[in-house]
Amino acid sequence: MARYEIHGGNLLNGSVTISGAKNAAVAILPAALLVPGKCRIENVPDISDVRILLDIIRGMGAKIEQPEPNVVEIDSSSIHCTRPDDTLVKKMRASYYLMGALLGRFGHAHVALPGGCNFASRPIDQHIKGFICLGADVDETDDYVALTPGEDGLHGARISLDMASVGATANLMIAAVLMPGQTVIENAAKEPHIVDLANFLNTMGARVYGAGTDTVKVRGVSALKGGTYAIIPDQIEAGTYLAAVAAVGGNVLVQNVIPKHLECITTKLQEMGCRVINYDDAVRIQKTNRLRRTTVKTRPYPGFPTDMQAQICVCMSLASGVSRLTESVYETRFFGYCSELERMGANIRIEGKTATVVGVEQLYGAEVTANDLRAGAALVIAGLSAQGTTLIKNIHYVERGYESIIEKLTALGADIKRIED
Repeated sequence: MARYEIHGGNLLNGSVTISGAKNAAVAILPAALLVPGKCRIENVPDISDVRILLDIIRGMGAKIEQPEPNVVEIDSSSIHCTRPDDTLVKKMRASYYLMGALLGRFGHAHVALPGGCNFASRPIDQHIKGFICLGADVDETDDYVALTPGEDGLHGARISLDMASVGATANLMIAAVLMPGQTVIENAAKEPHIVDLANFLNTMGARVYGAGTDTVKVRGVSALKGGTYAIIPDQIEAGTYLAAVAAVGGNVLVQNVIPKHLECITTKLQEMGCRVINYDDAVRIQKTNRLRRTTVKTRPYPGFPTDMQAQICVCMSLASGVSRLTESVYETRFFGYCSELERMGANIRIEGKTATVVGVEQLYGAEVTANDLRAGAALVIAGLSAQGTTLIKNIHYVERGYESIIEKLTALGADIKRIED
């Protein structure tokens, strides 16, 4: 198995270019199945989740070309299968978007239950609730979800989500685009990648309104057409590099970002003592002195993202004083990485949904294990800041969501390499 070897202590300096958003890409690529023609999608991150998804779509009969790095052309006119490969589907969480895409395009679908990171129980009950509202009959087992038209056929509907679920909001948007009538999704998620998905669909001829607000309206159209679309920069990848500089020290220009999307992160890092400068499409972060304690509670966008919880915890572990970190989305997420940080010298106490983090002067290299994507990113940051050598196992989690992480960190001055056993 591959692992990362990190020799910590090097300041991070220079510039890093952020890739396309993982969470947008894994929704937009399945949504391309709605188009009976060619979609050219640019700024696609080269990560394992995307590669698996492209293999799934290719196996269903789509023609896929990659004419240049980070560009994917999908021609879905020859799709012949509405049951994607079970083994591949179980390798990633976002494969559930195939349900909405296939239901919308063909009126039925048979998709295995998704896999991915197992840091919490993440049921798809809100997705199922929405599909039923749209007129689908649902056959759900422990292994798969099968969708077929109900007695009255598929149609637009009013759907009120019990929580602002990003996955359910996106899946129902995808499913509703080609259905007759109007669909209204209330208590919709407002994350940037929801807006990006809506913009992609509208570029292909859909009529989606209100993305980025609590209420999304989808007016069904008879067909979509091919086109070209560029995915937004990855908010969480950018936040991870910002947190790395905050923890390790240095001066880095984070390029190809939308600074507005990062305000929920940069505001906290400024509060902790970092200097942040916003440009049109870049953010500079400088850190020279020890970080100050802070309090963070994760919330849906525009609040502090749950996907940055682990990374900010590393910063708290090195800050002066006592910080508090409360998780309001996935309360069991702490258990994926806090014990590993403690192996490196961190002082963290977990009580329910809150972690109390007592800052230490120094972390120390150790052999640790990544248990999910963002936990792995946090361990990389901890290793970069630690004294001595850190070995990180289970790095396939990290490579699910971070393109060229070794190359990007090395260019900033980090001493990190990928070792194949």
